[in-house]
Amino acid sequence: MTATSLAHKLSVQFPYVHASYEKRRNFLRFLIRYIGFTVLVRLGSVQGLENVPRSGPAILMINHIAFADPFVVLHACSRNIVPLAKVESFDYPLVGIFPRIWGVIPVRREEFDRRAIQGALEVLAAGEMILVAPEAHRNPFLQQGKEGVAYLAARSGAPVVPVALDNTPGFPSLPFLPRWRGPRVQVQFGRPFRYRSDLGRPDRLQLRQMTDEAMYALAAMLPEPRRGCYADLTQATQETIEWLD
Repeated sequence: MTATSLAHKLSVQFPYVHASYEKRRNFLRFLIRYIGFTVLVRLGSVQGLENVPRSGPAILMINHIAFADPFVVLHACSRNIVPLAKVESFDYPLVGIFPRIWGVIPVRREEFDRRAIQGALEVLAAGEMILVAPEAHRNPFLQQGKEGVAYLAARSGAPVVPVALDNTPGFPSLPFLPRWRGPRVQVQFGRPFRYRSDLGRPDRLQLRQMTDEAMYALAAMLPEPRRGCYADLTQATQETIEWLD
């Protein structure tokens, strides 16, 4: 059995039962908090935690600039989250065991991964949160987002919370190395929104618009140099989204 096939076998099993993962995730959060963010990542400010729903399903949508990004959000958020991650991450030496234990949903990025979609919808239906990087690849500047976030949000009705990350490149790093003298990691949880319910089952063109509107909302939270292809905020529309209080 290959590592990637093992990843699928050991990731979230369906139908999804949150309680079966809770103890192991709480233990891993303990390790992240007291090891990861003591000797591996230097966290600065965390803003907007009040925008994360206290209960019920939600989709956290991040800009993905460095390896440490998902761990930063897992640590900063008050609730457990089920990330979607590329299936190759299960092959990483040592850290590849983390997504297996946590119950991360593996994604084959170059195809429409029905199993990953099913897994994400199962988790949302159970009232839990998922973490998605819509660009699919790490990049210091925003790239065009893929339509998966819009599809999952439209199918599930779950709110989307944009999460802006900055200063994560270079981490993990040890305290005696130069990176620790640089800028600290910044996290901002933005105002949540839903897609309009009257959109029904959106077609491909509608999904594209929905995705771009979400990406512009994320871009507006980032420093201008990081906005990439969403730099021109005058092009942003909000025709498909409804902001939540």
